[in-house]
Amino acid sequence: MLGVQPDTVPADAHLVHLGLGSLEMMRLVTRWRRQGLPAEFAELAAAPTLDAWHRHLTDAWHAREAEVA
Repeated sequence: MLGVQPDTVPADAHLVHLGLGSLEMMRLVTRWRRQGLPAEFAELAAAPTLDAWHRHLTDAWHAREAEVA
């Protein structure tokens, strides 16, 4: 979505400053929700770095798994 190779984006880079817009974030959230991951747009937008998103998505996945168990 940024038009660059994923491995060139530092984990702490501000994704909005790199060109990721809110529409693209919404598309990602929609895609992840369809796949069963309860991602939250507000959480991703509040901290738009790969590190923060990894934490959010990991926590969301663990919460989902706990609900299923």
